[in-house]
Amino acid sequence: MATRTLPAGARMALIAAVAVAPLLSDSQYLLSIAVVTLLYAYLALSWNILGGIAGQLSLGHSAYFGLGAYTSTWLFVHLGLSPWLSMWAGAAVAVVAAVVVGLSCMQLRGAYFALATIATAMVLKTLVENADGLLGGPRGMEVTLLRDAPLYFQHTRKEFYYVVALAFTAAAWLINRQILRSRFGYYLAAVRNDQEAALALGVPILRYKMLAAMLSAGLTALGGTFYAQFVLYISPDKVFGSNLGVVIAVVCIIGGRGTLWGPVIGALLLLPGEELSRTVSGGLVGVDMMLYGLLLMLVIRWEPRGLMAIFDRWRERRRVARATELAAAEGAP
Repeated sequence: MATRTLPAGARMALIAAVAVAPLLSDSQYLLSIAVVTLLYAYLALSWNILGGIAGQLSLGHSAYFGLGAYTSTWLFVHLGLSPWLSMWAGAAVAVVAAVVVGLSCMQLRGAYFALATIATAMVLKTLVENADGLLGGPRGMEVTLLRDAPLYFQHTRKEFYYVVALAFTAAAWLINRQILRSRFGYYLAAVRNDQEAALALGVPILRYKMLAAMLSAGLTALGGTFYAQFVLYISPDKVFGSNLGVVIAVVCIIGGRGTLWGPVIGALLLLPGEELSRTVSGGLVGVDMMLYGLLLMLVIRWEPRGLMAIFDRWRERRRVARATELAAAEGAP
């Protein structure tokens, strides 16, 4: 299976920039933007397993994000369980939810599946809003502040969260890389490209789509725990909102769904761009969603395969130019 990737120089520059980013400035504000950018790169890579490689367009991944955030926070606040441990409980709850959703909706395709996932997130959001005594209702839950307590996933320095977010993103990137190079990835790509042909060839479609959904949901839930510990406050609107599910998908689609670097490139472009647009517009409400909508329209109009396809075209042109120059040199007297 072809795995579109960045040119070697771009990869080295990207890795170097990520490694030295905390050293470039003492500003905790800029470091917060870097942490959020890495978090969305991680979420987009998690979404990519189901929405990109398997081709099942989900716009409701906020459901799994919220389940992870609420489960780990509740266990931490009420039972004192460290989020490093409770985040796995959140992931398990999200995996169970993915099985329930998958068994009832996985036969749907395209926009129908996307609408079903949005409906799932909306139902969970409504349930949590009405669980006033257990989960705080619309007011949400505050995470108990412990200040410098790395064993409880908390620290007053943003560098701590930057390192953790980087580790999360690296792990999700390696999982995507392993899938793209495995038989599992080949089967998912076959399902994405032509489901009937894959079925005719004996690929157990439902089983592999369910595995992709469970893995994607579990990873997304871990991101929910990270968000809760980073922001120290969660509410149904923040973690189950439909905007979040759309943004996670759009980041991956603009970068290049189904590719290894597309989700990372999408996050690096969109999240700092979103913050810049807020600053330029003076905090205009909704300017971030306008930016996402504009970029999505441009990508769909000019390159539906995402920004990674542009790198592909550039690389192909260089290859053809070199081949032409070599042929001309060999033919010269």
